Amino acid sequence: MEHITLLIGIVIVTALVFDFTNGFHDTANAMATTISTGALKPKTAVAMSAALNLVGAFLSVEVAKTISGGIIDESAGIRPEVIFAGLIGAIVWNLLTWLAGLPSSSSHALFGGLIGATIVSVGFDAVNADKVVMKVLIPAVAAPLVAGLAATLATRLTYRLAKNRDEKETAKGYRTGQIASAALVSLAHGTNDAQKTMGVITLALVAGGVVAPHSDPPMWVIVSAGLAIAAGTYLGGWRIIQTLGKGLTDIKPAQGFAAQTGAATVILASSHIGFALSTTQVCSGSIMGAGLGRKGGVVRWSTAGRMVMAWCLTLPAAGLVAGGAALLADQGDWGVATVAVLGVAVSAGIWLASRRKPVTHDNVNETGAPEAAPAEPTGVVTAALQAVAPPPAGPLSPVAVVAPEAGRAPAAAAS
Repeated sequence: MEHITLLIGIVIVTALVFDFTNGFHDTANAMATTISTGALKPKTAVAMSAALNLVGAFLSVEVAKTISGGIIDESAGIRPEVIFAGLIGAIVWNLLTWLAGLPSSSSHALFGGLIGATIVSVGFDAVNADKVVMKVLIPAVAAPLVAGLAATLATRLTYRLAKNRDEKETAKGYRTGQIASAALVSLAHGTNDAQKTMGVITLALVAGGVVAPHSDPPMWVIVSAGLAIAAGTYLGGWRIIQTLGKGLTDIKPAQGFAAQTGAATVILASSHIGFALSTTQVCSGSIMGAGLGRKGGVVRWSTAGRMVMAWCLTLPAAGLVAGGAALLADQGDWGVATVAVLGVAVSAGIWLASRRKPVTHDNVNETGAPEAAPAEPTGVVTAALQAVAPPPAGPLSPVAVVAPEAGRAPAAAAS
């Protein structure tokens, strides 16, 4: 076996940088509802999530195998430069969506980056299209729908079981349940997302002849990937936490518990069978489902629409950036150096732009914070789904009803 070269070392460091961005980009998956309902203080929540992400990284390597020997053909002449270009595409997209406060998929950014760079540098034959469809695209569509349906049913069941209890009495118990379910989501996130970086590093080691094809990730790869995603998680992606916790729907403790429990179940099941799904999409679907499950709840479909659009754009956008990076990287050492400089420059520019309207742990729950979403009236979709919902537990908050203008029939607000 060959020694690790300078280029492979650069790829490994870049992969760990991506893992770090994955951590702070996806902190919201586990902790947004827990923070928004006050079950945990923001800093306490991200610290717990970071620790459990690290533990989850050691529980399985099935998803890592999907990355290192699944979507990309290891024997097709994949070089470290290609992997480096793919990682740059994923990092840039992660940072752009973080700046916009959109919970897009870090996983799909990584897949798109690797696929785009591989197509440009090697060709379409080096991409295992059947694996991409079966283990990436189908889970991308199915997972948020399944998680959303599970959260809707769980929320309705929760309110039905507690319909004779006062909401204030049950809130404390649900907040305790939220902490437990958030811990489970964090653990599940580590079993899925941390492994993606392990798979990329293993792919780079295979491409450089350091390890044999189809090898499991070495222990030092597992440890470094776990530490990187834990560090990013502790940093806290406050912009995205605000969007999921406050901008998508108004979450009550019972809803938060139902959403997180449903999301954790879907993620753990997918990790067990090697589906490299998007934990972001699963958790977002769960939160929307929980919003629909409570009578009187409102899903802000304008925010949800922006999220779905980002989901659809992630694979091609990261692929385009990575494809351009691959064209440069294929030119030799100067091309790799140029890609590295451009990646650092773009990342620094995004960070500087984020300082203009910072969102931190101090203002993440404030409705007047820079990225907070405005209130949105109940749309026709929400109203139709809520029509069959059971009555909520406890007294409902009074809802202001605006009388229609004379001569006009009342109409549901547009979604």
